[in-house]
Formats: sequence, structure tokens, C-alpha cells
Amino acid sequence: MSEEKQQEATTDVKSDTAVKTPAAATPATGAATDAPAATTPAPATAAPADRAQRGPRGRRGGNDRRGGAGAGGRRPRRGGRQERAKPEFEQKIIGIRRVTRVMAGGRRFSFSVSMVIGDKKGKVGVGIGKAGDTQLAIEKAVRDAKKHMIVVPMDKFSRIPHDVHVKYASSEVMMIPAAGRGLVAGSSVRTVLEHAGVKDITAKLFSRSKNKLNNARAAVEALKQLKK
Repeated sequence: MSEEKQQEATTDVKSDTAVKTPAAATPATGAATDAPAATTPAPATAAPADRAQRGPRGRRGGNDRRGGAGAGGRRPRRGGRQERAKPEFEQKIIGIRRVTRVMAGGRRFSFSVSMVIGDKKGKVGVGIGKAGDTQLAIEKAVRDAKKHMIVVPMDKFSRIPHDVHVKYASSEVMMIPAAGRGLVAGSSVRTVLEHAGVKDITAKLFSRSKNKLNNARAAVEALKQLKK
């Protein structure tokens, strides 16, 4: 077949397809035109009185998510804030140090905590705790202080009855009742007397020891020597 005949055959095929496609599309367009047009309803307008009753977010009463009844007040919490229970004894750390032990595998660290506890009504105690964690060492020190707690004999004015002089290890302390002077003491001896609730007293450290644990224990030994 010659080239001219091939070109004529291809043009005839294209013309037939072009004629068929609009005919096939006409029924669809006709069906679309026959369907009734959808009408959108006009938005209903609220009455002015209804608007006045509704709040800023369209709810009656003027309550939003954050507010309560009325003009935007906050709702109270369900449970409320619970107050922490007051501890039985007041605590104070007088010394904390890190202890290192050299082992075959290397160094091992632990903590040693010295603590004074008391109710400021005549009960006081000194304890020590050792552990690998600071919080655990504090808990151990509190338990040890409760085991070694003493009751200080005092009169109705929270004063000691007489003088006392005690030496414990390398610490030496003397306590004298002094009416109207208040609490005159230093180092950890003052901490012990404060937690015991003693007033109008003068304490003197005669030793040069800076060990706060020994000074606190010397103060406790001095309070043990008191007699009513």
C-alpha cells in the first residue's frame, strides 16, 4: 500500500472517533440538565432576646469552658489543694560528707549524714546515717536519732534547773541557766538546744574541736546530766 493511502486511512479513523465522543457525552450532559437544581436554605437569624441570653460561645447562661456561673469566674477544683501533714519532729542536718573506700575494683563512694531532730518541747536526739544515696542516708539518720532521743528536764519557763559541765570525746561543753539572756550558744550546740526548746541558757565550748557531731553529742550528754 502506498504512503498516500495509509495517511488517508489514519485520518478517517481519527475523524470517526472525534464524531463519536461528543455523541456519547451528550446523554450525560442532558441527564445533568434534567436534574433539579439544589437550593440552599437561608440561615435562620436568632431573635435579639435569645442572643442576650446566650454567652460569648453560644451557650446559655454565659458559661465558657474556663468559667463558672456568672461573668467568667473560674470553677473550683474538685479535690482542692491538700495541706501537707506537719512532721512530728523538726530536722536539721549538721554535717554531711562523702566517704571514699578504695577496693580492688576501684573506689566506692558513700555518704555520711549527721542530723538533729526535736519537737521543741523537751525531746531531742542526734543520729548518724550512712548509705550510698543521700536521701537514704538522711532517712537512716532520722531513725537513729529517734532511737537515741532524750527528754530534757525543764521548768515552766523552759529553763534548765542547774549548771552542767561535760566532756565527750574531744569536745567539752558547759551550760549555765541565765534568766533574760535568751539562747547564747554556738556551733551545733545551739542547734541541739533550739530543737530541745531550751530558753534562757548560756553554753560555752572549751575545746577547740570543730567536729560538729562530737559537739552535738556533748550537748546531749550535758542535757542527760540534768536533774529536776
